[in-house]
Amino acid sequence: MTAMNAMNAKSTSMLILADDLSGAADCAIAFAAAGRKTVVTLDPNAPDEGATVIAADTDTRRLSPADAAARVADACHVLRAPGRHLYKKIDSTLRGNWTAEVAALARLAGPAIVAPAFPATGRAVREGVVFVNGVPLEETETWQLEHAGCDARLGAMLEAAGLKTAHISLATLRDAPQSLAARIAAAAAEGIGALIVDAETSDDLAALARITASLDTPFFWVGSGGLARELAALPDLFDAPAAITARPASADVAHGPVLALVGSLSAVSERQCAMLRSEAGIAELIVPPAVLRDGARHSAWAAWGDDIGQRLRGGHDLIVRIGRDDAFDPAEGAHLSNALAALVAPHFDALGGLIATGGETARAMLAAANVGSLELVREIEAGVALGRATTTTNTTNTTSAANGAAIVTKAGAFGSEHALLGAYQHLRGAHGVAETPAAALKNDARETSI
Repeated sequence: MTAMNAMNAKSTSMLILADDLSGAADCAIAFAAAGRKTVVTLDPNAPDEGATVIAADTDTRRLSPADAAARVADACHVLRAPGRHLYKKIDSTLRGNWTAEVAALARLAGPAIVAPAFPATGRAVREGVVFVNGVPLEETETWQLEHAGCDARLGAMLEAAGLKTAHISLATLRDAPQSLAARIAAAAAEGIGALIVDAETSDDLAALARITASLDTPFFWVGSGGLARELAALPDLFDAPAAITARPASADVAHGPVLALVGSLSAVSERQCAMLRSEAGIAELIVPPAVLRDGARHSAWAAWGDDIGQRLRGGHDLIVRIGRDDAFDPAEGAHLSNALAALVAPHFDALGGLIATGGETARAMLAAANVGSLELVREIEAGVALGRATTTTNTTNTTSAANGAAIVTKAGAFGSEHALLGAYQHLRGAHGVAETPAAALKNDARETSI
């Protein structure tokens, strides 16, 4: 057994590898809530070694499978250490190159225990199939948008990536946990690269966490934020007690305008924006994709930037989101997010708080503001994480524009309809919604012609 795959019943730390920023944060936030110093880094080569939990955004969602696998393997080599558990965070709706990444990690760390269920957000796994609020994943809008006609069964996807799989049923997990432990112990010898575990409830995931955390057999976890929060709740996962320090809620209040930056085009995000707009009286600007595609070359680019800047520097809270047109292609998501961030970046220093929806959007905005990592503070709602900037990028020797802003991240097609409003209210404190100057601009939404 090598240092790369050695596992202990108790560990000194945890490494989480995620393919986007919001995923890294929503997976790691439970450890912060449990009193562990938890940092999300945009650069796997510059981790905070003082953290008990390091969540690295490898930014591989839009890469080719081969490139994603290589980058994740490189990050594992850099960040893995003896006594450091490994958790591969995947999207609970199976977007991205997760199978190629899991296959690459299985060659380094042993068999994968695959459990993407997240009951708190309506995700369950039955007979190796992901369900979203009771609907098979293949039938959901999220899957149809990018993977129409593709097989969404966990086993089929992993086997297509070259892994031999085994399935752990709900009955086995609930009624015969000892056989699960034995199955994991025997997996490597049998050539099994991934064990797919059914789970419907938090109790199911808690049982899986207890069983697996006590093993000294080489393996790593693969899951969403659901399994991660059950691992974080284990009192003896790490070899040192949590250093829980009281943090008053007032410390999270945004001192300055709050920007909700929305790159996701999902129906969930649209409903969340509508509730935030109507309930909090916040202005909304919908930037046409044509402007973002052309960037500074577009005749309206400067006008959009000026409008955003005038509102934020005038102290107004604001929603800025990407519009949609007939030319939209899901593959252009990163480009549009980077352009949206470029529009906002000159005015980032005026912000008291940022709520970024969509992992690509969150990463693009923080990179544009020269924020290299976030220390996570608390979870506002399942999958909605609050953090503060801890380091800056040094590639251009520039200073971060974060200026102490509170930063909330949330996956796009994720959360209740109240998610953005709840995050906003948290940043504003008990009386912030009534007092925000954005009330004067209530329901002011516009989109120029394309």
